[in-house]
Amino acid sequence: MTTWLGRVRPVKAATLSALAVVLIGSAQVAFVTPAFAQDTMAEARIRKMEAEIRALQRQVFPGGDGKFFTPEIGSGQITTATPNAPASTPVTDLLTRMETLETQLQRLTAQVEQTANRVALIEARLGPAPTDAAPAITVPTPAPVAAVATPAPTPAAVVTPTPKPTPAATPVATRPAASTAAASGPASAQRVAAVRAIQKPATNDTGEDEYSYGFRLWEAKFYPEAQQQLKMYVDRYPRHAKISYARNLLGRAYLDDGKPRDAATWFLQNFQSDKTGARASDSLLLLAESMRQLKDTSRACIALAEFAETYASEAAGRLKSQYDVTRNGVKCTK
Repeated sequence: MTTWLGRVRPVKAATLSALAVVLIGSAQVAFVTPAFAQDTMAEARIRKMEAEIRALQRQVFPGGDGKFFTPEIGSGQITTATPNAPASTPVTDLLTRMETLETQLQRLTAQVEQTANRVALIEARLGPAPTDAAPAITVPTPAPVAAVATPAPTPAAVVTPTPKPTPAATPVATRPAASTAAASGPASAQRVAAVRAIQKPATNDTGEDEYSYGFRLWEAKFYPEAQQQLKMYVDRYPRHAKISYARNLLGRAYLDDGKPRDAATWFLQNFQSDKTGARASDSLLLLAESMRQLKDTSRACIALAEFAETYASEAAGRLKSQYDVTRNGVKCTK
């Protein structure tokens, strides 16, 4: 009996130890299985995100296929080092890969925004290109100048012709049509050539140059061209040193062109704008002459009386001869 029992006990001990090993192994298998399942699921999600990013790279940079942003984690680096690594390494690996994906997304977003901004800038530059053709159509409207010659004093309709800073070209192109006297065919061509022969000054004072060019046109008796040039000067340089000279000369250009009504409008405007201006006295005396030509004796006499009272020194000095001629041509009661 003792020998049999002695044999039985070692067998039971061996059986129990084998059973314990089996139970422990099964417990380890049961513990590893869910962890491995979680790793594979996370790995599948990461691979899916990487594939989407590569697809986005191909969409933003066609033909590049990862040329601009190379992945910071290779595909063969994922499943090799997990068996003997501690439990924290898969988590840190996933975090680093997530950070890499986020940085790549940020780079792609920034690149897309930069491209959109460049396209917007190019469209903004190319957009307002065909807008310079309109002024060329509106410049040739000298017909109202001839129509405004005789009716009521409306200088606003006369002031409208033309803003462009190239007066040397535009007056030459438009004036032959405005001069209606005997400008047919060859005569108009000769007039254009004669106007072009008058040089425009070019100094550091552009306002002075514009006025001097108008004076030269008036001096050469190109009165319609001088009118347009001087009106442009008055519109652009209302505070220039020669503004009183320009308004007075503009009235003289109309008066010499046989348009005393338009001339009277500019003479009166120059006198009322600044009675102490350099040519305010001239304008008041020429206003009386314009009224005389219009056979408006009462207004001519009023202008002469105002001139003699306001500019007594001019009436006895620089403008004495002109004042005497104008006063002798009008029969005033006083």
